[in-house]
Amino acid sequence: MAKVAQPAPRLEWDTPLYQQARTQLEHALELSDVRELTATRLRHPERALILMLPVEMDDGSYGSFPAYRVQHSSVLGPTKGGIRYDEAVDLGECAALAMWMTWKCALLRLPYGGAKGGVRCNPRELSTTELARVTRRLTAELAPFIGPELDIPAPDMATNEQTMAWMMDTYSMQMGYAVPEIVTGKPVSIGGSLFRHEATGAGVVMVIERACERLGWELAAQACAVQGFGNVGGIASSELHDKGARVIAVSDLSGGVYARDGLDIPTLHAYVAEHGSLEGYTKDVVRITNEELLELDCDILVLAAREDQVTGENAGRLRCRLVAEGANGPTSVEGDRILAERGIPVLPDILTNAGGVTVSYFEWVQDLGRLFWDRDEIRRRLADKMSDAFDRVWGVSQERGISLRDAALVAAIHEVSAALEARGIYP
Repeated sequence: MAKVAQPAPRLEWDTPLYQQARTQLEHALELSDVRELTATRLRHPERALILMLPVEMDDGSYGSFPAYRVQHSSVLGPTKGGIRYDEAVDLGECAALAMWMTWKCALLRLPYGGAKGGVRCNPRELSTTELARVTRRLTAELAPFIGPELDIPAPDMATNEQTMAWMMDTYSMQMGYAVPEIVTGKPVSIGGSLFRHEATGAGVVMVIERACERLGWELAAQACAVQGFGNVGGIASSELHDKGARVIAVSDLSGGVYARDGLDIPTLHAYVAEHGSLEGYTKDVVRITNEELLELDCDILVLAAREDQVTGENAGRLRCRLVAEGANGPTSVEGDRILAERGIPVLPDILTNAGGVTVSYFEWVQDLGRLFWDRDEIRRRLADKMSDAFDRVWGVSQERGISLRDAALVAAIHEVSAALEARGIYP
């Protein structure tokens, strides 16, 4: 009897953000000469964990927090990716971000696959002790699925080196000895790397600088608007300012500030260090919203906040000459199409913000060897990696006549595909 075709099941991670990642992948697969078996293996994560974390709160009550960890591909090595704390965290977001991490690691030729995880919570409403309990419970639950040769977490949205220190300590207590290589992005005092904090933002500017060289622009002559003034956008703003570019606008969750002749970035950093955000800053600036920042007249727009910022609704109103994606997935598929039609190149996220995972790789290598490098050596090694990846992406784009995003995805897919073809499917 002939078998009746069954409808494809709806997968639990099949959310709009994951669909965006899949749409990008499917388009790139059409441009890539890979076997269908390979394409099938890349479309879905290898493993997806759903956890529920019971945590004692400061008042003696118990909270219960959904948590996730998605490991997309381990064909190139252990999986690697951040842990975020946010009210919007869900399985689809983690699956999409894990897939993008696979392409990012492959593009930079790091021996990693992609992973991502998070806890659905409002970290601003939790005390430091509550955050510590959430983190330690998460680590204990993840312990069978993470490890220096299996899956290596890192900081992400609303997590930091203290979060990683708690994770490293919890894992080490379970193992019975110190395991600094279990996480990256931790304090230098327990095996963290110099230049890790600055790496993502500095890498964004390294890619922008290379793009300006290719486009025949002088970076110091460009007016830049930066959405986001945290770990990525704040560092990118400083790097642009130090290189002579005119940073005319920056923003954070509280809104943004604008000055056509350029902002005093060091003064803004000092204000944020004292007050916690840009809220209330008015000296020689015009207050603007995050939405208004995106539509400012500028040369370079740096998207360093979060996903889905440039969409089909607002892409036609952007007034920049170049978009640089410091965040993950900040441009929707429809937004991408509109920018391409308008001739505005996009420096894609899997290339532009790869500085963080690259220096995380350096940290992991240093921990494994118990041999540490100085800041100048790390910056030099990062610049070499970012330049090599940019040149390969630019070359594929020019040779094939495709966008920089498509070129980056094609280059990354070829790296993963070569490994899949060589290893085969077991058993």
